[in-house]
Amino acid sequence: MFSGGQKFRALREQLGLTMRDVEGATTRIAVKHANDEFAVPPSRLSDIETKGVIPSIYRLYSLSVIYRRDIRELLSWYGVDLNAVTEDVGLAAPPKSHFMETLANVADVQVPVRLDPSFDSRQTSNIGRFVEQWGLVPLSYLAQFAGCDFTYGYVGSEDWTMYPILPPGTFVQVDESKDVVSAGGWRSEYERPIYFVETRQGHICSWCSLVGDELILQSHPLSPVPARVLKYPQEADVVGQVVGVAMRLGDWRPIDASPTTKERGALN
Repeated sequence: MFSGGQKFRALREQLGLTMRDVEGATTRIAVKHANDEFAVPPSRLSDIETKGVIPSIYRLYSLSVIYRRDIRELLSWYGVDLNAVTEDVGLAAPPKSHFMETLANVADVQVPVRLDPSFDSRQTSNIGRFVEQWGLVPLSYLAQFAGCDFTYGYVGSEDWTMYPILPPGTFVQVDESKDVVSAGGWRSEYERPIYFVETRQGHICSWCSLVGDELILQSHPLSPVPARVLKYPQEADVVGQVVGVAMRLGDWRPIDASPTTKERGALN
């Protein structure tokens, strides 16, 4: 298997470029961006090609431009696969709820491309047993199935507002077109709309009630988090309604029965 440096050299020779050609081109890029870090002198290029020296982010950008290759590919030569974000994002658990923007850098995903004909979506089943073939599919292809009004959020590891319906660590799909708080009409807590709300302190998933110019963020009855009342729309903005969730089950840990005085003050 060729190393990253060997691939750089093969690519340069394939394009008919000398080290001086590369130096001249990267120098022009450095001048344009007023940053000498973009320049790649012949001695440094030789180290990259023959001694395993890893190029800096600036030089990697310059080489991707000159060699006409996607910087994702160049990163993969050094073991950095941006598509692995989908697997690695779960290894970090920020305490506050937030928008998920990291996955915007993912170009391809592994998805089931063929299911067993006996699969019946009406029955609860182990999906893994019905997948006959997995395939790498470009996200640009999947975009045709996505609604433009959807955004995605993550319930922070310390956000117990909608526990146990939405425990910490839950990923949520939000329909931004449904940003008007419903006045009622649901028959159970499972039908009551949950909204993704942006406040001055961050984002929150909760039930909502609008009374005049006040937005009441209502927690689940089993949650230790008290209800909050914020001025609408000065202090809170309803991003949209939660229409889909993805969560892990079985990851139980105790929570405080009642927030401290300091925590209550921060929530109000």
